[in-house]
Amino acid sequence: MNLETTYQPPGPEHLLGTDHLGRDVLTRLLEGGKVTLLTASISVLLSFGIGVVYGGISGYFGGMVDSIMMRLLEALLVLPSLVVILAFQVFAEGSVWSLGIIIGITNWLLIARIVRSEFIRLKNAEFVQVARMLGTPIPKILLQHLLRNSLPAVFVVTLFNFTSAIYIEVSLSFLGIGIPPAVPSWGSMLHYAQNDILTGAWWIAVFPGILILLTVLALNFIGESIKDAYGG
Repeated sequence: MNLETTYQPPGPEHLLGTDHLGRDVLTRLLEGGKVTLLTASISVLLSFGIGVVYGGISGYFGGMVDSIMMRLLEALLVLPSLVVILAFQVFAEGSVWSLGIIIGITNWLLIARIVRSEFIRLKNAEFVQVARMLGTPIPKILLQHLLRNSLPAVFVVTLFNFTSAIYIEVSLSFLGIGIPPAVPSWGSMLHYAQNDILTGAWWIAVFPGILILLTVLALNFIGESIKDAYGG
């Protein structure tokens, strides 16, 4: 912090300007990006793991197991995820890890549905039938035969989940109930920029907004390209 350089516009000394405490906006953008992307990464890894296990068991075994698990999943889909996240936040510590875990355990439902549908499509394929005839263990069939051939579709959904996690983190931090204010993130930068805009310091809000937009667009374009490449 340097209170002698508050609200400096973008220039040679501070390429993206400074904020209300004289902190360099570019530096905070880089640090905030690490926090936002780390939170999204934690949530995506957790949601991927839960979704693959849940959807894989449901799709492979089918029958009554599938029916019960899908009814439970449909019941969870009815609940607004943002409301559930807010409820968990009341009891959480408010750290990067806790927010990532909360987003992850509420963001796995779509992955589970995709994995289930892919496993149902693949489990009667000839190479899976041959693996069963040869006595291949079920865990090996699930991982090497079914999951590996489902990865393109699951990867696309995971990318969209990543953008969703970024959006949730930014939204909660913007409202002041996400990442703690002392920790820089793109959402918390926008939270503080609400008052800064009134003073004419437009750069404090514009640059985080541009980075968020570019990141989300890039992930969506990558996801759409993979989807088109595999005929999705």
